[in-house]
Amino acid sequence: MTVDDSERGSAVVEFIGTTVVLLIPLVYLVLTVGRLQAGAFAVDGAAREAARAVVTAVSSDDAAARARVAAGIALEDQGFDPQPALTGGAVQVTCAADPCLSPGGTVTATVHTRVPLPFVPEALRSWVPLEVPVESRYRASVDQFREVR
Repeated sequence: MTVDDSERGSAVVEFIGTTVVLLIPLVYLVLTVGRLQAGAFAVDGAAREAARAVVTAVSSDDAAARARVAAGIALEDQGFDPQPALTGGAVQVTCAADPCLSPGGTVTATVHTRVPLPFVPEALRSWVPLEVPVESRYRASVDQFREVR
């Protein structure tokens, strides 16, 4: 079997074309899943730290501010914008007892954020919601022998 000169080198071009067509979506999928996992880690850690910050607060007045700061630090640690947590929009704290820090009570912190898809420009996100919402809850117990203030 002889190879015509016009077909010489076609296998390399086909291999590169096929590789690009298959490799680019695969790399994008890996980047997207990795970013979603970072978002899940961020909200999980933020909810845990927010609940812990509340149950260790000196007073109920302190608790909400401590929860927002703790959640903001946890979100920023994973590369997310801490501003929604610091302003209170992304963090919700609910208490099972009234007053909130009653000994033996529980505190539930809920943190949510939106994970933008990689390489999607901000202008395009305003038209189409190309973000995935991620939320986590954590429940912490107030110490049974806590001093009530």
